[in-house]
Amino acid sequence: MTYTYPHTIDNGAGEELIFVKLVKHPDGDYLEVENMVKPNSGPPMHVHFKQDESLTITQGKLGAQILGQQPTYHDVGETVTFKAGIAHKFWNAGTDMLKCTGWVKPANNLEYFLSEIYKSTKSNGGKQPDSFDAAWLMNKYKSEFDMNEIPSFVKKVIFPVTLFFGKLSGKHKKFADAPKPI
Repeated sequence: MTYTYPHTIDNGAGEELIFVKLVKHPDGDYLEVENMVKPNSGPPMHVHFKQDESLTITQGKLGAQILGQQPTYHDVGETVTFKAGIAHKFWNAGTDMLKCTGWVKPANNLEYFLSEIYKSTKSNGGKQPDSFDAAWLMNKYKSEFDMNEIPSFVKKVIFPVTLFFGKLSGKHKKFADAPKPI
């Protein structure tokens, strides 16, 4: 996929993510990002198996949590880095808009994956992505990403059934140009 930068996505639930630019680097391309998160909003517990993610707070207060650990809180000027393979979440822990700058490296398919998840969530009223979209994206990119808050039963039983019937009805065609998983 080719994007024009800056590339902004909005999930309709209080999160806006701007992919500022894709930086070409010999050790792997990476994305420079900015995000804006409304109070009490933020992504659920998730993991990037292949990407490190770093956020520097420029406005507001960020809450962060590594799976199995106590939450931590960070103020303007502080940087929080989540290593590849470590499940984490973050949220706006303040009363004002949270703004951060940061990077994700290597870029891999993060921009495509999040763009599609955000688009589906927004078109579904900002609550959660459409069930077929979530099943398709989570299955296609399972080597790169996981959403820890989706129960195993849903991933192992409900998603395959959803994929089967979704493919029968042609819902998968909108993902025809999806990049290959890494």
